Amino acid sequence: MARIELWNGDICDLEVDAIVNAANLSLWMSTGVGGALKRAGGDAIEFAAVRQAPVPLGEAIVTPAGSLAARVIVHAVSLDRDRRTSGEVIDRAARSAMAQARELRIGSIAFPALGTGVGGFPLDEAARIMVAVTHDELPKSPTIDYLIFALRGVAAYRQFEIALSPEGEPAAAVAPEAPAVPDALDSPDVSPYLAGSGAGGPA
Repeated sequence: MARIELWNGDICDLEVDAIVNAANLSLWMSTGVGGALKRAGGDAIEFAAVRQAPVPLGEAIVTPAGSLAARVIVHAVSLDRDRRTSGEVIDRAARSAMAQARELRIGSIAFPALGTGVGGFPLDEAARIMVAVTHDELPKSPTIDYLIFALRGVAAYRQFEIALSPEGEPAAAVAPEAPAVPDALDSPDVSPYLAGSGAGGPA
């Protein structure tokens, strides 16, 4: 049974098989999550991505992760030429990222809140969409043992906590930011949920 976690911190620090990047059509990684991944993992990530451009909105491609602890970066194209997005695009991009993870037989994957930074998409709606995609896609992805939503700040963490809670209310207070320890469920920055259970599982 897959485990879903919320983590308040820098996605670049996570030791997972795959990190999802909120990519634009050109796949240049200059701002937002992409810029952070390039700064932490090196320019080679961007060079490998741009060689595969252009990629349609809602699709995803894979590159090596450079010097990051992750194995690969999944570039989910969720921003248009004006760096805007929509609920439909976020849904398609998240599903495409999960499809890539299945193809690579990924065991662990980390998602940012797609489209909510540079894209300006509302956090509450993005959380509902991404949690719904997770519930739909995880049963089709038997190799994935855990999925992390890596979030920055109280507002993002709280909206995903609400989306994962069966009552539609946050399950716990948000802890202060700390270094990533993705396999330590007793960390105050990690909230665990089980896919398929009463806490955030599929209906």
